[in-house]
Amino acid sequence: MVEVTVTPQSSLADRPVQIRVRGLSPSQLVTLRAWLKDEQGECFQSRAFFHADAAGEVDPGLHAALGGSYSGVWPMGLLWFLQPDTLFRRLVKRDVAGSPFRVRLEVFDGLGMGTDPREQPLASCEAERWYVGPGVQRVPIREGRVRGALFLPP
Repeated sequence: MVEVTVTPQSSLADRPVQIRVRGLSPSQLVTLRAWLKDEQGECFQSRAFFHADAAGEVDPGLHAALGGSYSGVWPMGLLWFLQPDTLFRRLVKRDVAGSPFRVRLEVFDGLGMGTDPREQPLASCEAERWYVGPGVQRVPIREGRVRGALFLPP
């Protein structure tokens, strides 16, 4: 049974996570896809192609991506190379304290561009990427023409 995991499942956006796929056939060619919808409903996604190792596992921190949104060994490549479906959009988090970005990770058999909505992933999981840690207080700043926010640790 194929399984994809993100460790830790919930983390701050600037912290590294480990993505692993288990349960594949040795040397199986797979596509890992990451995607999320921003606060305006715009979809951002990345994908990378991998060969499973002899144990039937894929770890982007150890195994080189053969192509897709990037190539080579990039442990966080699927998250760093997210691109918008609509040109000239930027991934911006406005509500940094209230909710995380929920990144969906999916594994597909073979080289997949994800254009067929009927294509079912072999496995999937979801990771939460928070921009403010627990207990951090946000204080709005309005002084003269200065506008901003002060984030105070617990």
